[in-house]
Amino acid sequence: MKCGNPIAYPAATPPEQPVIFSDFDGTITQADVIDQILNQLASPAWRKIEAEWVAGRIGSRECLSRQLALVNTTTRELRDWIDSIELDPHFRDFYRAVRRRRIPFYVVSDGLDFVIRRVMRRMGARQPLRNGLDFFSSELSIRPEGLEIRFPHAAAQCKHGCATCKPQIMQKLRGESRLVVYIGDGLSDRFAAGVADVVLAKGRLLEYCRKQGIACTPFKTFRDVEEALLPSSANGRPAAHKASARRMAALTTA
Repeated sequence: MKCGNPIAYPAATPPEQPVIFSDFDGTITQADVIDQILNQLASPAWRKIEAEWVAGRIGSRECLSRQLALVNTTTRELRDWIDSIELDPHFRDFYRAVRRRRIPFYVVSDGLDFVIRRVMRRMGARQPLRNGLDFFSSELSIRPEGLEIRFPHAAAQCKHGCATCKPQIMQKLRGESRLVVYIGDGLSDRFAAGVADVVLAKGRLLEYCRKQGIACTPFKTFRDVEEALLPSSANGRPAAHKASARRMAALTTA
């Protein structure tokens, strides 16, 4: 299957309860938050570091460490920037829908826990938002001498040098039989897309999936995501696109 094919649902027995993972920057938010922070609060040298990452010469962990070292800001200024971030206008409804249906949903991001918590509170999240349990991201501390970043979910065996090893987290949380759904927009999502059963993609991730022949469904907003994953006739359970040839044939045969 190539990108653009609709998600297919079996006629009789629905697939297992899924677990849904989503990128944050540029996916839940309309723009990359870290890029916005760097544009406004860092020296222009951050762009050269970004070019090294895009070219594959460094991993996202090294990229973020070097870039954030160039940022000069205060907690108040950073909070003001976060509160001005434009979000996907339909994410709130999608988030409420998965919570209502008790479908496991996790944000997995190279981005910053400080940002994710504040944005998710704006979206109405009332449950604890613990990095490593409720979402997975880099950790940010704001100190007088500058920003300090740590990478609690960077796997030692990750050959890509990722700030957050999304594939490892996804494999750990999928359980024995759950289908894994991944939603993303950028190059930092490409390794996650490689281990997901269902991929919804836009932006650079969509281009990557098309080039690599990774089955995916394009989306523009979380309204598209909700319509694809949570149709009322399917009990909110998406079918797998790529678990195995036999399994996929069973899932896509009406």
